[in-house]
Amino acid sequence: MTVDILTKDGAKAGSIELPASVFGIEPSEHAMYQAVRAYLAHRRQGTHKVKTRAEVSGGGKKPFKQKGTGGARRGTSRSPLSPGGGKIHGPFPHLYRVELPVKVKRLARKSALTLRARENNLVVVEDFAISAPKTRDVATMLKNIKVDGSKVLMLLPAADETFVKSARNIAGLTTFPADKISAYDVLSHGKLVIFKSAIATIADSFGDNGGDA
Repeated sequence: MTVDILTKDGAKAGSIELPASVFGIEPSEHAMYQAVRAYLAHRRQGTHKVKTRAEVSGGGKKPFKQKGTGGARRGTSRSPLSPGGGKIHGPFPHLYRVELPVKVKRLARKSALTLRARENNLVVVEDFAISAPKTRDVATMLKNIKVDGSKVLMLLPAADETFVKSARNIAGLTTFPADKISAYDVLSHGKLVIFKSAIATIADSFGDNGGDA
């Protein structure tokens, strides 16, 4: 697939052929589903907890006589039938990890990138640098390439603290080094803006220059 390369001013600066092994595969919906499910599961802390009857305070003395009250018979105030008693079958701390094979993770990433390319929601921009943190420079660039107002994922060829500081106050914009993204990152943003040199970074992140996972 061939896409135009835009300058930060929105002018066409040429075109580039996207690697077919990364941006031209047949998307796997199931792989993307599994990757998103695993990503969201790993974000859960799993620290939810209630006290069982063995952990609440009280007990020892039978709270009231066995018969004649018209209520349930119980031998301790820690009974789940009592207010303030222990809980039955409540949540307990555990991990929500979903382990995926490496090949499935790679397929999910490629599928997400291919999907955005097919939807024409992928924009390649000419590399440019920012000398000092300045939000206006990035905001103007987004407006010039006509993606302002959208939820945008911008992929940089490498970590750039100055650029990140310039972009972090723009609502809906997320910046990432191109080789650190997940399928969830791509799918949770409607638009994908990629620096020209980041295309090779993405391909190299799959190994063998973007070969089959």
